[in-house]
Amino acid sequence: MLQSAERTLRVVQLLAQRGRATLTEVAGELSISPSMAHRLLTTCCELGFARQDGSGGMYETGAALHELSLGLTRATALRDAGAAQVAKACKELRETVSVVVLEGRDVRFVETLEGDRAVRVTSPIGRTMPAHATAGGRAMLSCLPPEELDRRFPTHRLTHVPWSAIETWEELVCELDRVRDRGWAIQIGEGEDDVVAVGYPILDGLGLPRAALVASAPRTRLATSHDAQAVARVLEPHARKIQRRLRGSH
Repeated sequence: MLQSAERTLRVVQLLAQRGRATLTEVAGELSISPSMAHRLLTTCCELGFARQDGSGGMYETGAALHELSLGLTRATALRDAGAAQVAKACKELRETVSVVVLEGRDVRFVETLEGDRAVRVTSPIGRTMPAHATAGGRAMLSCLPPEELDRRFPTHRLTHVPWSAIETWEELVCELDRVRDRGWAIQIGEGEDDVVAVGYPILDGLGLPRAALVASAPRTRLATSHDAQAVARVLEPHARKIQRRLRGSH
């Protein structure tokens, strides 16, 4: 298993360095059989790290690899653009506020400030979680076009997360419809039984998700739909301000 993972990473590294490669080149570079190289490349394609230029054609870097390569600069830009708004939202809500970004089918917490209450949600900075099982992830997934959702979930199978309320593709699609209708996402007692999170998307100029602003609180303080709506109303102007800054306006 470890050897297979190492080889897959070497394929990704090879494509990142060269931009494109044939199956024969990959097999030769890794000193493996063509059949093994094909299996590894197929895995990379399924995950979005590679794409094949037609049947039997060369393999090229995929959208997920481009997304990761932009991730470092994007995360820095998001921290710069969002730091003040995260601080303001955190102060206003007195709850933990985070910025999350999409990485394939996961989300990563790139900025977090904890609330000032004695009982609060601790900082998850740097942590990754399956997007379908988080408020921020659902907020961003709801803004993706159908073809992009299919690229990220080509088999329509979700990573099994024991604590997630969403377990199937059909459940996710229905939840994303609800998120689009109200404009924000919610996660109740998933991950931690006593924690509720509300996520609001941050979009680029094309209307695609760049990130999400997320507020997390103990369930005792975020217990009703009215509470969640109130939190979403606080997050909205801060998310839109970050949006404008990322787009180069103020």
